[in-house]
Amino acid sequence: MKTAMITIGVAAIWGVMSMTLTSALAAEKTAGAKPVQTETATFAGGCFWCMESPYENLPGVLSVTVGYTGGHKDRPTYEEVSSGETGHAESVQIQFDPAKISYERLLDVFWRNIDPTTKDREFVDVGTQYRTAIFYHSEEQRRLAEESKKQLDASGRFGKPIVTEIVPAGKFWPAEEYHQDYYKKNPGRYKFYRFNSGRDQYLDRIWGKDREKH
Repeated sequence: MKTAMITIGVAAIWGVMSMTLTSALAAEKTAGAKPVQTETATFAGGCFWCMESPYENLPGVLSVTVGYTGGHKDRPTYEEVSSGETGHAESVQIQFDPAKISYERLLDVFWRNIDPTTKDREFVDVGTQYRTAIFYHSEEQRRLAEESKKQLDASGRFGKPIVTEIVPAGKFWPAEEYHQDYYKKNPGRYKFYRFNSGRDQYLDRIWGKDREKH
């Protein structure tokens, strides 16, 4: 009886020791893991349905949210922004891991998905709410945005001066849920709108074989 009790006691002690060691190793592993450093990028490129998909599948992009920014109205609705009276632009806000994808790469994707030569419109959509803009979150982002704009202007790629704004980022208001991932939720309507907007035809003409299709 005593022998059995001793055996059970030793087993219990070893079990506790094993659990303690496992927990310690797990804690050490967690402590040694580097937390993901995230940064934010915000772009306006006309209809935000068309600016979400180019970013969502890029390695290093953690999330893409469509919404409104650049205006004066708090908690704006889609209808209010569409009226052109809020000052907001339809935009996308991107959370990304700079260790996996650079801000320069995000800028490159931005330029390849817009017409930066038209003021207060993008393709069939007209109004300040459809203006193109880069909303920078740091001086480094501002510098990189200005640099990329200058290089593209000098290249003559678009045939006209680039009028895209580069301005400080303000409060970003996420759009209504039905707008998030619209291209996935309503693929038929999305494709119909996109084709008839003329966006893809323009991008094919400007970028040709260098265009990244989404």
